[in-house]
Amino acid sequence: MAQLRQDYREFVERDAELIVIGPENRKKFADWWHKHDMPFSGLADPEHTVSKLYRQKVKLFKLGRMPAQLIIDKNGMIRYRYYGNSMKDIAENSELFSKLDALNQE
Repeated sequence: MAQLRQDYREFVERDAELIVIGPENRKKFADWWHKHDMPFSGLADPEHTVSKLYRQKVKLFKLGRMPAQLIIDKNGMIRYRYYGNSMKDIAENSELFSKLDALNQE
């Protein structure tokens, strides 16, 4: 999430909003969120309701939920999805910026 926080302004400049969904309960998630001063929205999802909706993978031998990055347009359509195979397997912000730039030109 550090890369998202670092480049948050670039996402906003592309008319995008970030929402990070975590598996922790609401209190634990909120405590971590405020401690790390995250500038974007976060959602606790301890019952995995949202993660199941977007088909986020769970691998118990790799510490639980795998990263999932989605770009959802203003009409609610998923326009990009990236599912990681490990906790470190996430798309680079530059790739996300490229996808957002293309969508904004449509």
